[in-house]
Amino acid sequence: MTQQFDVIIIGAGAAGLMCAATAGYRGRSVLVIDNAKKAGRKILISGGGRCNFTNQSVSPDNFLCGNPHFVKSALARYPSSNFIELVERHGIEYHERDHGQLFCNDSAKEIVDMLLTECDWAGVTISLRSEIKYVKQLDEQLFEVHAGGQCYQANSLVIATGGLSMPKLGATPFGYKLAEQFGLQVLPTRAGLVPFTWHSEQKERFEALSGIAVPSCITAANGKQFNEALLFTHRGLSGPAILQISNYWQPGEAVSIDLLPKQDAASLIEQVLSQHPKQSLKNTLSQWLPKRLVEALFDEATLAKALNQLGHGERDSIAAKLNSWQITMNGTEGYRTAEVTLGGVDTNELSSKTMQANKVKGLYFIGEVMDVSGWLGGFNFQWAWASGVACGLDC
Repeated sequence: MTQQFDVIIIGAGAAGLMCAATAGYRGRSVLVIDNAKKAGRKILISGGGRCNFTNQSVSPDNFLCGNPHFVKSALARYPSSNFIELVERHGIEYHERDHGQLFCNDSAKEIVDMLLTECDWAGVTISLRSEIKYVKQLDEQLFEVHAGGQCYQANSLVIATGGLSMPKLGATPFGYKLAEQFGLQVLPTRAGLVPFTWHSEQKERFEALSGIAVPSCITAANGKQFNEALLFTHRGLSGPAILQISNYWQPGEAVSIDLLPKQDAASLIEQVLSQHPKQSLKNTLSQWLPKRLVEALFDEATLAKALNQLGHGERDSIAAKLNSWQITMNGTEGYRTAEVTLGGVDTNELSSKTMQANKVKGLYFIGEVMDVSGWLGGFNFQWAWASGVACGLDC
């Protein structure tokens, strides 16, 4: 027997649940379908289990999209202050970290519970562990979805299936295939907000630095720059600075790493030279950077020299490496550890106000499945909330 709904949403993640509650409160009958055992699985593991659910300061500049204007409407209509109010209404305690990032004091589960409560209050039906057999359009006003042995029909179909990041959480290319099934353009995808990996010779040299974190300023080949912590791992480079710059990096490109951000290394060295000319380079640099990092960056013979034994050119070269270490990494860790997927459903195919496909009435795409990716810091969740609400007000 076929069950009728006004709206079917595929994907019980951040965007899907937000959209479901919004549409449900409009009096629409809503069904959310997901193959997972639990709703909001990516929310649960985000922010180290505390969920960086939004940011105090959100602007279109915090997002990557083939059409830079696309995100403006949804973000303006549902700013982060609206979501913060929702969190406060549910009595969830939170705190602010660097750069306006907001985290739950207790657990990410509170955000999932809040969304599920909102869906319950809005009369939404949620069907988990439901594998989708097929999706088709019966006519201009009706979609049919066969899932979990049941047949469902609705006038509006919303795709909130996310991207390819973290396949262990069930990420698949389902949403992209569905977009293509309906004749929509899908832009090439790649891992974003993801650690870099060493070349084999780099691994041999730097692997022992695993666990060392330092302040840094990292610049991509296109000039994009982030001032954040840099973390050495046994596989490569990570930390907020690397995750941020990975969105702007292309394979084969070098990145420039300033290991003494906001300081002029040449001036610092000259200052120590004038005060302690016989101090070794190693002891000098170890005042500013971890000793093991200093030993990995420079050869032993150079480090053993006293500052007054180094020629002017040598000192300049050392300073340049400290303020602009050029390194070309092997690649990234890929979707396995990526926090987002770059690329996806082309936003030129969608309405920026409603998220509806221009060519297919009643078909919507929200969240990470489309070509919108935010910076690290709660921006991707804010896009999930904003795009979910924009769609929920229309579908």
